Amino acid sequence: MNSTDTTLGTAGGGTDRRRWFALAIVMTAAFMDLVDVTIVNIAIPSIRQESGASFSQIQWITAGYALAFAAGLITGGRLGDIHGRKRIFLVGIGGFTVASALCGLAVNPEMLVASRFLQGAMAALMVPQVLSIVHATFPAHERGKVFGLFGAVVGLGAVSGPLLGALLTEWNLFGWEWRSIFLINLPVGVAGLVLGSRFITESKAPRALKLDLVGVALVTLGLLMLLYPLIRGRELDWPVWGYVSMAGSLVVLAVLVAYERRKAARDGSPLVELSLFKVKSFAAGIAVQTVFGIALGVFFLVWTLYMQVGLGWRPLKAGLTGVPFSIAVSAAAGMSVQMLVPRFGRKVLQAGALVMGAGVLLYIWESGHYGLTIAPWQMALPLVVMGVGMGLIVAPLTDAILSEVPREHAGSASGLINTVQQMGNALGLALVSVVFFGTISDRLRPEQIGPAFVDAFQNALGWVAAVMGAIFLLMFALPKRPAQHVEGEQAPVEGKEPALVS
Repeated sequence: MNSTDTTLGTAGGGTDRRRWFALAIVMTAAFMDLVDVTIVNIAIPSIRQESGASFSQIQWITAGYALAFAAGLITGGRLGDIHGRKRIFLVGIGGFTVASALCGLAVNPEMLVASRFLQGAMAALMVPQVLSIVHATFPAHERGKVFGLFGAVVGLGAVSGPLLGALLTEWNLFGWEWRSIFLINLPVGVAGLVLGSRFITESKAPRALKLDLVGVALVTLGLLMLLYPLIRGRELDWPVWGYVSMAGSLVVLAVLVAYERRKAARDGSPLVELSLFKVKSFAAGIAVQTVFGIALGVFFLVWTLYMQVGLGWRPLKAGLTGVPFSIAVSAAAGMSVQMLVPRFGRKVLQAGALVMGAGVLLYIWESGHYGLTIAPWQMALPLVVMGVGMGLIVAPLTDAILSEVPREHAGSASGLINTVQQMGNALGLALVSVVFFGTISDRLRPEQIGPAFVDAFQNALGWVAAVMGAIFLLMFALPKRPAQHVEGEQAPVEGKEPALVS
């Protein structure tokens, strides 16, 4: 995206009160996306039980959304620049609402998986417009207040998603069971569509980058060739074609790199700005973001399965257990940006990796020590420790990655950061087949399910702890101190807002 925008209408003038209605609308859309990511995890066991979905289909319900979201994020931002942010936002929120209805009305697991792919693709159109609309609608002197509100919405989405999912599943409104977690988006989406068409002012970028649909196709194909065998491999007894497909994904990604180089030389609008990887801190930060996304993808899915299938807890009990974690993430995130990073720099992020790893190891110990009798209050300590560690990382990481990136590439770099986060999340969800289900026998008697899921949970968390150690080492390539930001105009980012919980 470009930092100079063409704003159509009067809302950009800063005196039109309609801009605050527009802000409320786009913030609601961002909140809906954040909640939708976390709300599904808590309902996964209920979805599996009621729909008869296999474990691999359960993985696709979560990974499919993340994959479609990741593949479309940068393109969604560019479509807004070219055709108008308001127009693409309305298309996105309308499509997201339709996809939510299809999810809620799914008659079988296959339809639910396909609808989740569509939902992720529509979110990729909707979400990138949020910060761009804010940038085009509010003058520079008001943006600090607006972005503060935006951070509050992110934190609220992280805390409320699991609880809302648990309550809706537990209440079984109108006999809908888990379907209500998707159908609740319908009135919100319709209201956003109607009010957005009235109050949001149209804006475009005068020199928008061109679309790179070939790049999108190559990214999607490469990831599918990697993820599909990982998710289905265990059920199919790891066939040879799966290994061929995974090896072939590397070939496709190599073709992507070659194509992007040609695209950059030809018209200067590649999907991935490869020159960014010459910046040491950016390359290392992208690696951290990807690996961190993998760890979160693994943890949140196996955590839900451990509590609800292994321990037999109801959704509300599992949802309430996660509240200390969410609060710890939000509190530590605010403290890290405002107080710690300006003073200690990179050491704060590295401390976060070590603290989160320590929390994971403590959780492993408690899970083994208490077994099936573990109580929610006994999980509070490791979850708070993990939450503090995660909070120390998520908030300052983007700034650390961007600190040495040239200003003219800030938009592309931001979009790529958020894209690889979602790709890492999808890969982590796929790896659940290996690190969690790979240790569980296909033929378990009822009394064996609990102990088997506890053991699998400990095995998966062992991998997460190892990943946190790798992240700690990768962080040595980040800048020691945060960049000195220049006050004034801030370029909108080409991507999505940083999510506290994936």
